[in-house]
Amino acid sequence: MPDRAPTLRAIRAEDREFLFRVYAGTRAEELALTDWDEARKQAFLVQQFEAQDHHYRTHYPGARLDLILLDDEPVGRLYVARWREEIRVMDIALLPEHRDRGIGGGLLRELLEEAAATNRRLTIHVERYNPALRLYRRLGFEPAGETGVYLLLAMEPPTGRQASSLR
Repeated sequence: MPDRAPTLRAIRAEDREFLFRVYAGTRAEELALTDWDEARKQAFLVQQFEAQDHHYRTHYPGARLDLILLDDEPVGRLYVARWREEIRVMDIALLPEHRDRGIGGGLLRELLEEAAATNRRLTIHVERYNPALRLYRRLGFEPAGETGVYLLLAMEPPTGRQASSLR
């Protein structure tokens, strides 16, 4: 667990450069395998970042798009859509130097608690070979579907004895 609890803040226009850095950090290992020069990598990252941002804003109206902060310093992003019967983690990503410190797991546990308290399922799409898949499985997410390279993972709302043991 991190020394201090992360907080969330709604993203603002001036956060765009930081959000791009977070996105680029999620693709660094993949791009290291290419023989592209830095200019080509940068152009690819910009195009993909813009496409992802457009997709989220178009297909998830009303979603919360937040920065993850530690001591008021941005370290990542958490995008969450809340629907009547489901909470969807659209994206959770941290700068590489802040990974594997319990930050993402803690935020996901909070969302699991919210889902249980509101009797909704919690879902997330993840690429099949994303290292974070181990964390999601450890937290109790189970495969619920697949779309191309993505798995849909879900945690169903607790029922009966499960629900009372969460309180």
